[in-house]
Amino acid sequence: MPRMRDDPAAAAAATAQIDTYLATLGEDQRAALQSLRGAIADAAPEAIEAISYGVPAVRYHGRPLVAYAAAKAHCSLFPMSGAVMGAHRALLEGFDTAKGTIRFTPARPRPADLVASIVRARMTEIDAARASGR
Repeated sequence: MPRMRDDPAAAAAATAQIDTYLATLGEDQRAALQSLRGAIADAAPEAIEAISYGVPAVRYHGRPLVAYAAAKAHCSLFPMSGAVMGAHRALLEGFDTAKGTIRFTPARPRPADLVASIVRARMTEIDAARASGR
């Protein structure tokens, strides 16, 4: 199976699926996740959009980078790394977090610099794994 970055049609299909997912949301959640989507793209312009477990996600060098979603009462960012969550613990104070989730509301969105830091940390983690052959 070709990797999505090597398959423009698959990448376009994923982007269309994400657009459809976002279109189903209320205006406030859609705006919050569109902003999050933009912050992720700004931090990782070489990453590609994907769908993972039915929610919008981003892949970097063929590996999961982050994902995001909306729930009834909040939105979530999934860093896909316990180590990255731990490294950002102090910056996450005040946000509702779980093992692999950062929850926020459209009224109190996550700061773009925090998203950029998480995305860059995940990219560094993926690059290190690739360099060591994992």
